[in-house]
Amino acid sequence: MPLLPPPSVESLDVILPQEPLLMMGAGPVPIPHKVAHANSIVINHLGETMNKVIEQVKAMGRYVFQTDSGHVLGVAGPGSAAMEMAIANLVAPGEKVLAICNGYFSRRMAEMATRVGGQVTVLEVPNFEVASAARVEEVLRGGGYKVVTIVQGETSNTVFNRELEAITRLADAHGCVAIVDAVCTLSTMPLEMDAWKVDAVITGGQKGLSSIPGVSLLALSRKAWRKIEQRKHQMAHWCLDALLADNFWNKKSYHYTAPVSGVLAIHEALRLVCEETLPRRFERHLVCSTALQRGIEAMGLELLVPPAARLNSVIGIKVPEGVSADAVRDTMSRVHRVEISGSFGLEIVRIGQMGEQSRAHNLFRTLHALGSSIQGAGAPLDLPAGIAELEKGLAQETVTVA
Repeated sequence: MPLLPPPSVESLDVILPQEPLLMMGAGPVPIPHKVAHANSIVINHLGETMNKVIEQVKAMGRYVFQTDSGHVLGVAGPGSAAMEMAIANLVAPGEKVLAICNGYFSRRMAEMATRVGGQVTVLEVPNFEVASAARVEEVLRGGGYKVVTIVQGETSNTVFNRELEAITRLADAHGCVAIVDAVCTLSTMPLEMDAWKVDAVITGGQKGLSSIPGVSLLALSRKAWRKIEQRKHQMAHWCLDALLADNFWNKKSYHYTAPVSGVLAIHEALRLVCEETLPRRFERHLVCSTALQRGIEAMGLELLVPPAARLNSVIGIKVPEGVSADAVRDTMSRVHRVEISGSFGLEIVRIGQMGEQSRAHNLFRTLHALGSSIQGAGAPLDLPAGIAELEKGLAQETVTVA
């Protein structure tokens, strides 16, 4: 039988732009040279070298998650795979789950919990508002809930659930395990897993940590791990079974072939976070995001979410009436070599402020590209005023953000 002929394809040299795009959207983000270099190395996924790398990844992960738990696990997959690992291991069939939903990714957790057999109650939060701890307590008083899911920062519509600590403490007081999506927020703002009584924290590599997509982290509390060890049902997911993953991450044994290059990359990303320290990193992100927001408003644009509910890690911006968000993004990418994000059904653009995005030189380039592209689409803006306000916002702060 004759073989099929090989396809005719172009090399990446032809497909990729000659000048790389500055990635300033909702993720992935630019990665430091040391992370990129680590991602180019392949080692044996078993053995002493990998064991040492894994031990350090876990130690640095405990610092970033702010936990002393022995169960920090890597996941071969995007942040959504870590999310599914948390939910599949912590939601037993028939258990009542309270899913606090105020955007696309919080609803994804609700869907995952439904798929594994959870009896899910969705607590809908009004548009562009934060989840209320008082409302959550009211629902939990109904009794019987075993799991609560919530996002810290809803990437899709740039809402920040600033009452997260109060909500996770309430969940603990009512005997629930609390699962928190921190994919876009971890290392960009405070999240203290142990102190806030969080039982599972999910993050992806490609956002706040400034690592590559495809290798994610999940931290589980002692309470969560006890529940996993005591479960009566067999997990439907083999790769995402935390008990099997524990063989590799804590027992120096085999689960499946780990994405070693990605693990090396996340090692270097975590090392850079530890080197900077969390307090300095939080301040850098706050300084840069606040200054950028001021510059955007001074230019004459409106931010999507009011300050009380606004997420700093991803900024939502309304485009002027009559201007296409897609056209603005296209011009920014094609002319200015800056890529930002659209959204999920909203006529907005989103600019990320995560990890390496939060550097002064990136802010100036991005704001100029945004303003020029909107002006080119026919909307009047005061671009010099925006740049001046950005510069003023950065100069008034006490940290170096360059």
